[in-house]
Amino acid sequence: MKERAVADSPIQIERQGPVEILTLNRPQALNTFDEPMTFALREYFAGLAERLDVRAVILRAQGRAFCAGLDLAGWENDGSRGLLQHYWRLQRSIAGLLELMRACPQPIIGLGHGAACGAGFSMLLASDVRYGAPDLRMNAAYIKVGLGGCDLGCSYFLPRLVGASIASEYILTGRFMKADKALACGLLSEVVPEPDLLAKGLELAGEMAANAPMGLRLTKEALNRNLDARSLSDAMAVEDRQQVMMLMSEDFAEGVAAFREKRPPEYHDR
Repeated sequence: MKERAVADSPIQIERQGPVEILTLNRPQALNTFDEPMTFALREYFAGLAERLDVRAVILRAQGRAFCAGLDLAGWENDGSRGLLQHYWRLQRSIAGLLELMRACPQPIIGLGHGAACGAGFSMLLASDVRYGAPDLRMNAAYIKVGLGGCDLGCSYFLPRLVGASIASEYILTGRFMKADKALACGLLSEVVPEPDLLAKGLELAGEMAANAPMGLRLTKEALNRNLDARSLSDAMAVEDRQQVMMLMSEDFAEGVAAFREKRPPEYHDR
């Protein structure tokens, strides 16, 4: 496993075959979002569009919390911006990060433990699959500090993941959703002991990465688009386009040959 970051970097990136493990690395601050961590994460997720050798990403965190939200003191205002402009830049910087997570072609597996509040909750919501430790506690904390409860994509993601009633309950109150409740309403795929979280994530990432690379990327794209599809016909139009593209690929021919010969396929992203 190769690591690409120094110990005091706000994020660490490790490589294991076609999978990268992205770790939030501000444990002394409960991995709260300051300016350096936000822009390091933005650079990482933006760069994934050109790094197609990475097939899947595991998102995790150091320390006793996944991410306790925003570090307001970690955003410098040198006086060149008014207060409105300063907070707008902060808001859009983190919101844009979540958009980059959804736009990157690689599926993201979120591994949550401890507190995941505000922006940390939204990062897990923006992941494609979520596993949680038994001590995971998540909340849309915004309404608890005098703001509106709908922030950083939670009003988009949460109703689609758990339904409008449960989403409204948690967004309108800011109360914590614990791991057992998150599992029961489908927000988590599984509750896993914290020492086993990474192994569980790597197992799933390995299964994903064993599929045809372009097929995996197109599948994430179709799932994203069809969450908002206006009709079954619109959803099928996306699926039809992707399947015809893949039928013309060398990887499809290899997949069929491997199936017939009862061997693992060797895909080359062609």
